[in-house]
Amino acid sequence: MKADYLTYKQATTVSIGGLIIQSALALALLVFGILSRDASIVASSIFAGLGVLAWLSLAIVYDQHRRERVEAIEADALATSELSGTSVFSAGAEEFRPAARRLAMLHRFFIPIVSAVIGVALVIDGILRAMKAWESFPADQFTAPLQRGWAMGIALGVAAVGFVFARYAAGHAKHAPWANLRAGASFTIGTAILGLAIGVAAFIDLVGPDTGVRYVQLFVPGFMVLSGVETLLHLVLGLYRPRRAGDIPRPAFDSRLLGLFAAPDQIARSISDAINYQLGFDVTSGWFYRLLSRSLVPLFFLGLLVVWLLSSVTVVRPHQRALIMRFGGVVREDVAPGVHFKWPWPIETVYIPEYFTRAAANGRMTVTDRTVTGLRTIQLGTPPPGNAEPILWTNDHGGEEIYQLVRTGSRLGGAGGAADLSDLSMLSAEIPLQYVVSDVLKFDLLGPPQQRDEILKAAAQRELVRYFQSVTVDDVLGGERLRISNELRTRVQAAFDRLNPDATGSPRGAGVQVLQLAVVGVHPPRTVASAFETPVQADQKREANIESAMSDGVKTLTAVAGDVATARKIVEGLSRLDELRDRKAGVQEIREQELAVQRMLEAAGGSAAATLSMAQAERWSRHMGVRGIAARQQGRVALFEASPQIYKAREYFATLRDIMKDSRVYITPERGLMLDYDLKDKDFGQDIFRNDTIGQPAN
Repeated sequence: MKADYLTYKQATTVSIGGLIIQSALALALLVFGILSRDASIVASSIFAGLGVLAWLSLAIVYDQHRRERVEAIEADALATSELSGTSVFSAGAEEFRPAARRLAMLHRFFIPIVSAVIGVALVIDGILRAMKAWESFPADQFTAPLQRGWAMGIALGVAAVGFVFARYAAGHAKHAPWANLRAGASFTIGTAILGLAIGVAAFIDLVGPDTGVRYVQLFVPGFMVLSGVETLLHLVLGLYRPRRAGDIPRPAFDSRLLGLFAAPDQIARSISDAINYQLGFDVTSGWFYRLLSRSLVPLFFLGLLVVWLLSSVTVVRPHQRALIMRFGGVVREDVAPGVHFKWPWPIETVYIPEYFTRAAANGRMTVTDRTVTGLRTIQLGTPPPGNAEPILWTNDHGGEEIYQLVRTGSRLGGAGGAADLSDLSMLSAEIPLQYVVSDVLKFDLLGPPQQRDEILKAAAQRELVRYFQSVTVDDVLGGERLRISNELRTRVQAAFDRLNPDATGSPRGAGVQVLQLAVVGVHPPRTVASAFETPVQADQKREANIESAMSDGVKTLTAVAGDVATARKIVEGLSRLDELRDRKAGVQEIREQELAVQRMLEAAGGSAAATLSMAQAERWSRHMGVRGIAARQQGRVALFEASPQIYKAREYFATLRDIMKDSRVYITPERGLMLDYDLKDKDFGQDIFRNDTIGQPAN
């Protein structure tokens, strides 16, 4: 194609179209990435935005090429005109080529500067985003983006539009004047590759785990860094690459790697040339290759037919049960493990229900297995403790406590009615329910896989609440627990059989069989556990006090009466005596009973007999003492009557003697001598040379 101004005008038009499409792709990715909080989509919009800069620079350069071609046509026309030799136009031709000078400046400075900006921006932004993505890469720290369905649709749309336009631009780039369109096409195909990667990751995240979304947030920055490094490497090598005069320089941001995706036919051609070079002859011109080329389409459709027929063979794994469905309706239920034949897809399909699911880090339920065999367990009450410490009522079990309301004691009223009331108490109980799937179809129709256990748990807990309000605390904590477990299993099984109504409202049942339901690990709330222990402790203390009192009674009776049997007879005699006194019996009868009791006490030989003996001795002693005092008094009366004066004087001096026996008496003459006595002790302390002691009265 002749490189005239029309040629470059077409290239300019393609560049402007690429600028518009690339801007639309970048804007769509940026807006959706911000709204969905998806870092990988935002990073892809940065890559697409730098592609806008590449297309803009190509549009500017190709427009300048068009201007340079118009200027060259005018210069050629001037050279062939009559004025070419005049003095006015005798100056050099370069003075009349400003467009050519501007074009040279663009190739020399503008394109390298744009390439450097694009390369540095890709490397820096890619490294920063890769570091930030690596921090949130672990599954426990990763936050899944919003709107996965929209992300998949927009990303795949960007990939489709980008790939189509990149192929269109790469097709123009096969012509030498339009060769630099490959630079813009490489950015467009790069945007399409990123869109495809994001779309595939969103699809994987939509139907399965979030592995694709987590890895794509590292893939996009890595892709940007790789493209930036390639751009900077081409920029450095371009400074030393020799060129022929008139060659158009290739932009450094023209990626050779991405160019292979923009023009895949070049890859096939290169592979064919390499094979021909290695084998030494042209393989593609041989009869086998040509026969294979002519039969490729029939062989392709034959392979599709074989693959389609293979869909009529299905294998059910040993731990699974399947359903054969024909156009959405079940035709074979409970298909056992093994090899089975059916009509090809989509006439008949095999459906293996999902039974085991788990919650992922982003809150979504992920299918971990498809099976119907085996024993399943649902915790209807408090989960079992996970620690190895002794399980006591007053211990913290470390998990969430689920309490059941039970009656405190016997009902206050009659059977039924408003008077049928009692106080309620709270008890925490571990209630594991174990079941197996008995009907695959009914269990699959019960609800979504992640909700089936929740439906069964809700139905069973409803029966638990109803039943526990009819039993007492003593029943649950005592020996009625086995009977309660059996009755609960029967009621829960009946509740499961009432689930899953059909179109007419009749229950089909949940398709499960309850094997075991036990009430274990029952205990009151930890804060009031001590209150439950108080009555037991009081009963134990009461029994201990009774035993201690009985022991003290035996000890006391034995000490008092010698033995318990004799003491009991004495108590009976005393009771008989009290009875006689109460009914005011005769004095003789009461006296005889008192003597009988006294004889029994004396004959017992215990402390009571000793006390009686001591009392009798004390009585006799006091009696005889009083008699002695009376006899002395009679003697004194006789002495007084015999000589009253002598008796009085004797008694006077006796009394005076008693009063003055401890007093110091000084006898002095009536007149004359006065004696002065120093009555102080002259010796005190201890004298080792004397035998007498200090403090003795002086002579």
